[in-house]
Amino acid sequence: MEKTLLLISSSSFLENDFTEILGKPFREYKIAHIINGSKGKGVNDLSYLERTRERFKKQDCYFEDLDLDGKNANELRSILKNFNAVFVNGGSTFYLLKSIRKSGFDEVIKELLPQGFLYMGASAGSYVACPTIEMALWEHQDIYDHSGITDFTGMNLVPFLVTVHYNPEYKELLKEKIPNASCPVRILTDEQAILVKDEEIKFFGEEIKV
Repeated sequence: MEKTLLLISSSSFLENDFTEILGKPFREYKIAHIINGSKGKGVNDLSYLERTRERFKKQDCYFEDLDLDGKNANELRSILKNFNAVFVNGGSTFYLLKSIRKSGFDEVIKELLPQGFLYMGASAGSYVACPTIEMALWEHQDIYDHSGITDFTGMNLVPFLVTVHYNPEYKELLKEKIPNASCPVRILTDEQAILVKDEEIKFFGEEIKV
């Protein structure tokens, strides 16, 4: 079975027709909504979590919030048996990565993806799916406490980096950063997404180059 990941910048993308994007309606997914990015120091406005939940409800899909902290890999395997997708939400990329490593979520998701499990990441949730989270260190997005993270290796679920929440004022900065990045970089606005199915990569929207 092919591995499927959908990387987005904002949960606003969830308002699209997923039958066209994923081949079946969103309501057929049972989603574990991972909220650990919201627990990072400096993440003060949590309204984006409620907006995501409202979008799940609008799409008529079953979801439950999942906090990785205090859980181990075996507990997560047991919990995720009841779901066929995760939505890893944004916030602090650093705190999120810390929670992922400590809980063993990185190990578990790599087991589940080949079984047809869907990984969706928004903002920080997209960053942690990449080979590294170095993009979270770029000046326009390095706004949160690093939570003791000094190894910036990501889960390496996709072979590229993304930078999210693009707007034109970031163009010059990205022009400077992207040539020195460790992997190819894809740019996402809040209306765009990247779908990865095994080796096939599909971009939704007009791809931005700097």
